[in-house]
Amino acid sequence: MADHAILKYDGKELQLPVITGSENEKAIDITTLRDQTGLITMDSGYKNTGSCTSSITYLDGEAGVLRYRGYAIEDLASKAQFLEVAYMIIYGRLPTEKEYTTFKNKIKRHSIIHEDMKHFFNGFPSSGHPMSILSSMVCALSAYYPDCISADPNDDLHITRLLSKIRTIVAFGYKKSIGHPLIYPRNDLSYCANFMHMMFAVPSEPYEPDPEVVKAVNTLLILHADHEQNCSTSTVRLVGSSNANMYAAISAGILALWGPLHGGANQAVIEMLQAIHKSGGDYKGFMEKVKDKNSNARLMGFGHRVYKNYDPRAKVLKDMADKLLPHLKVKDPLLDIAKRLEEIALEDPYFVERNLYPNVDFYSGIVYRAIGIPVNMFTVMFALGRLPGWIGQWREMMMDPSRKIGRPRQIYTGEVARPFVALADR
Repeated sequence: MADHAILKYDGKELQLPVITGSENEKAIDITTLRDQTGLITMDSGYKNTGSCTSSITYLDGEAGVLRYRGYAIEDLASKAQFLEVAYMIIYGRLPTEKEYTTFKNKIKRHSIIHEDMKHFFNGFPSSGHPMSILSSMVCALSAYYPDCISADPNDDLHITRLLSKIRTIVAFGYKKSIGHPLIYPRNDLSYCANFMHMMFAVPSEPYEPDPEVVKAVNTLLILHADHEQNCSTSTVRLVGSSNANMYAAISAGILALWGPLHGGANQAVIEMLQAIHKSGGDYKGFMEKVKDKNSNARLMGFGHRVYKNYDPRAKVLKDMADKLLPHLKVKDPLLDIAKRLEEIALEDPYFVERNLYPNVDFYSGIVYRAIGIPVNMFTVMFALGRLPGWIGQWREMMMDPSRKIGRPRQIYTGEVARPFVALADR
């Protein structure tokens, strides 16, 4: 098999190396293309451009396969703890029992945020979106830990700090938004149980997190832990490539995730299902509108930029919803509508031919609703899960001796050179 590709241009023939990954993925290395020809490649949205090599996540959208460090997402979701997966994504392998205990103890030690940071929450309006608060607070951590500016990516102090404190920041932000007193961490609880405690406990009442809910949150975080070079992950890498500190890079990733075309998609799904329910539950009529090119109806939560098959994470979440809602004695009409929409999409040739299978956003919002997470915090929950992936990708990039600052090119389409005329003469 050829180890290079041949490009013919302007009477010249160039040999460009072909890079092969461990899963036999192939890429043409165009690093020297501009130097040799003066040409750049144009790829709007970077749909067919590889920005890096990475050993963290393998994704085969055609086959519906997702693996972290070689482990199938289905196995991790059913058998692993979120902190195990976080350790593996960040450090490259599963921890030994001793390493895992040490890692968890460090996470517990850093669960409190600086008392001064509590005043920040008072400065945000109660109507402020949780993602704006989260990104601001994460970036602010760099002011409280200024040694992060020159931090060694092998030093796990800032990594464990952020993994732990992000739960507290999210929970404190939620409590302030509903006018409740802040609930401090309980370090006798597991990572996910401690988060639920800070979210839902109140001082006047005893609260013990439901083990089934804790299990569901654990699974949700694992499903979101990484997803290759998506918009927010690429943002973390691009910002980090300038040697910006980890907190700044991840704050930027949070903002990229905020967009409704990325992390905000599960909120759009719930809004779609609510609209169908309010209109009488006519899901069949809605699907017909989706097929009508003259209609503005959009089917949210189906299809994916990468997957051309059923998103494996959606299968896990569908099973979770079927089990968790009865356990919580929640009967959500939106789940029934969602299932009917899925049935149509999997059988109707219009949707099948367009590879419009359910993605991770389709069922995640329903599960979050059942747990008691408000709609405007759905994307925050996504960020909470994605944090290990962002950290792992940032660390991998920082440890790459061949890394360079990100600097995409463009093709200029503006005015050509022209003389400037002073205002008095115009």
